[in-house]
Amino acid sequence: MATPAAHMFRRLEGLFCVYKPSGIPWKLVRDTIETKLLKGLDASPSLPLPQKIRFLPQPDSNNLTPKGLTVVSVPVLSEHPLVTGPEFKQIRVGVGHRLDTLSSGVLVLGVGNANKVLNELHNCPVTRDYTLEGEFGTATDDFSHTGRVVERSTYDHITQDKLDRVLAMLQGANQKALLTYANVDMRSQEAYEMAVQGLLGPDGKSPPILTGLRCIRFQPPKFTLEVQCLNETQKYLRKVVHEIGLELRSTAVCKGVRRTRDGVFTLQDALTRDQWTPGDVMGAVRQYRAVKKNKLSNSTSRMHKYKTQDQKDDDAGEEMHSSG
Repeated sequence: MATPAAHMFRRLEGLFCVYKPSGIPWKLVRDTIETKLLKGLDASPSLPLPQKIRFLPQPDSNNLTPKGLTVVSVPVLSEHPLVTGPEFKQIRVGVGHRLDTLSSGVLVLGVGNANKVLNELHNCPVTRDYTLEGEFGTATDDFSHTGRVVERSTYDHITQDKLDRVLAMLQGANQKALLTYANVDMRSQEAYEMAVQGLLGPDGKSPPILTGLRCIRFQPPKFTLEVQCLNETQKYLRKVVHEIGLELRSTAVCKGVRRTRDGVFTLQDALTRDQWTPGDVMGAVRQYRAVKKNKLSNSTSRMHKYKTQDQKDDDAGEEMHSSG
């Protein structure tokens, strides 16, 4: 018979996402959640102890000589949790696309067998969204605001129109790179369907690619960019901000990197620090399973639609051939 802790673990097995604050390593986030989940499993009520039959002597009330034997049922103390210890001594919590210490935002985690799905996500052309906070006038050795300042420059000549032109140029160059690494005929129906479903991406390993780039706030010297990308690192994104400053005949430093989406996971799905509990994690896993099931159902419907259309085309072709 499965124990309550085992039932809870099955409900915890799956993918979910949390909000990683800036300044905290992803390993600390993972370890904290792992510890809280283990404590929740250990706090689950245990099954009643199994019983065994014992034959005990029945003393005589008049003297110490046993009068006979009595049959009693006693608990098996060797099965008591204080003897056997906790049922779960460790659980495996894996991390998806990682965030460095200075970055914040959506961090996808997996419990148990869901770690296999995390490995599959690394090989899928899944886009991720970021918000980058930049500031003109300064350049550092690691492109972040915490690095050593290596140059200062003016920025009064920068306008939003000039910034938008540089962003459009960078996005155009990255779109060409995406088509180069996609390894699919752009004139085919397959490429069209992949683009509609958002699956068009590099085939295998490729350099970081920006699929979307726009300015959502411009208040010199500060500005904010919204980025969609593939195969990126946070250091690469900070370098993009640095290169934008150089293209504008100035300098720029990245003051913040926040991931707002990782595949199907968004900020709205992310559990904040006070929600890193077994109950909230089970709710997030259940929500992901529902989204995955709905997505699979929609994909099956589209495939049925395409097959039906193909059958109609074949029937029409046969009819034209027979009439000819």
